[in-house]
Order: sequence, then structure tokens, then C-alpha cells
Amino acid sequence: MSRILIACLAGFAGLLTYLGMVLWAGDHVQQWHWALQVPFYVAAGFAWVFPVRSLMFWAARRPR
Repeated sequence: MSRILIACLAGFAGLLTYLGMVLWAGDHVQQWHWALQVPFYVAAGFAWVFPVRSLMFWAARRPR
């Protein structure tokens, strides 16, 4: 199995899991003050980038 296929499958499964966790946490965050909600959603919006970036470099066989 090629690295690209493994990376695609792992990335898809990981992003679905991450999405589920953020949606679950978002239900609880909705009760917070808006000033606390904004940093949560900003962090949640960017947090997925770092693992996906590493996965893409691994699939392309390039050092970070």
C-alpha cells in the first residue's frame, strides 16, 4: 500500500474524529460567554492544520 493512500485514509479518519470531538465540545462551549467562545473556535479552526501538515510531509517523503 502506498504512503499516499495510507495518508489519505489516516487523514480522513483523523479529521472525522477531530470533527466529532469539536462538535461535541462545541455543544458545551455554546453556554459560555462569547469572549470565551471566540478563542475556542479559533483554536479549533487551526489545530487540525499541524497534524495534517505532518501527514502530508510524511506521504511526500520530505523532512519537515
